[in-house]
Amino acid sequence: MSVIKHKNQRVGVFIDTQNLYHSAKNIYNCKVNFGQVVKDGLAGRQLIRAVAYVITTESGDEKNFFEALGKMGIETKTKNLQIFSGGAKKADWDVGLAVDAIKLAPKLDAVIIVSGDGDFIPLVEYLQVNEGCQVEVMSFGKSSSSKLIEAADDFIDLDLNPRKYLIGYREGNRKIQTKEQVTAN
Repeated sequence: MSVIKHKNQRVGVFIDTQNLYHSAKNIYNCKVNFGQVVKDGLAGRQLIRAVAYVITTESGDEKNFFEALGKMGIETKTKNLQIFSGGAKKADWDVGLAVDAIKLAPKLDAVIIVSGDGDFIPLVEYLQVNEGCQVEVMSFGKSSSSKLIEAADDFIDLDLNPRKYLIGYREGNRKIQTKEQVTAN
């Protein structure tokens, strides 16, 4: 994939926080350096908006994390964790992220989707064809949909430099899992 990235491009960054968090936790047992992810995704271009889609819990333990994202210039959109009567939990922002990307697309030259979730393939294709946006994906390649990677105009694999994109990463941190185990999580 070869895309042109120039300083005058208007860029929107849409972060599937849960996807990145769980990939980093399951593969490396670490937390993500979201500030570095956004910085490298921008590649010196003009940031119009960076949004992280996050889940709140009853305990509120995530408050400091949300504040840290704000200090990095990343807006947070929150949704409460849904707990069903059988005990099942659901925390899904896919539709919200997609709608925001579509609404902002007319003001953007490039859209960066920070997720490896294959559910975003129709969004990628829509933004490319209907909005004329260059669509880039950033995620941990080991837990990313190969079809999503193929659909994107560019792919930045965070697995290629975990020290840069993970907080507290050391070579020994890596959990040994098969790709099937990682994508099942």
